[in-house]
Amino acid sequence: MRIFAKALTVVFGSLLIASTASAELFSVSLGIPVSHTFSEEGLESDGTSGVFAAVKLPILVGLGVENYSTDIKGQSQDVKLNTTMYDVFYLLPIPIINFTLGVGLGNTEFDCAGCSSIYDTGTATQWYGSLGFPFLGIADLHVSYRSVSSKIKDNSGAETDVSGTVTGIGVSVGF
Repeated sequence: MRIFAKALTVVFGSLLIASTASAELFSVSLGIPVSHTFSEEGLESDGTSGVFAAVKLPILVGLGVENYSTDIKGQSQDVKLNTTMYDVFYLLPIPIINFTLGVGLGNTEFDCAGCSSIYDTGTATQWYGSLGFPFLGIADLHVSYRSVSSKIKDNSGAETDVSGTVTGIGVSVGF
């Protein structure tokens, strides 16, 4: 009988820790960018910081906003690429993991002394995926991958391609 009680405790404990919150009305997610790589040769990230925030609605669709800044390595002055995105995403109904697919629209701009008089603000688009691992029945720890496309024009009309990928980590809590 004791073995059965211990086994039952382990099974229910595992379900509590590993199950998703099926009755959640909405969830809130916060994350941070971990890395930013550029597809354009000559542009290299020297670190990124910022935040990803999202709210999932009861119909598995959610809205998010991202605001992060990436230091550009190897420039004669401090140059940052500021990115702001507004996202729409869908949480796929998979019972064991939380898999999210989304798209975003926003802008990118160089931030440095005199950059605003030389460069325009670029339009940015993205698609992204996020893989969440549920724990405690109401939360998940997730990793995300974003593919961002954007070009910024200067005064002469030349474009700098600031497209690339951004990876991040975050946590989501359901209510």
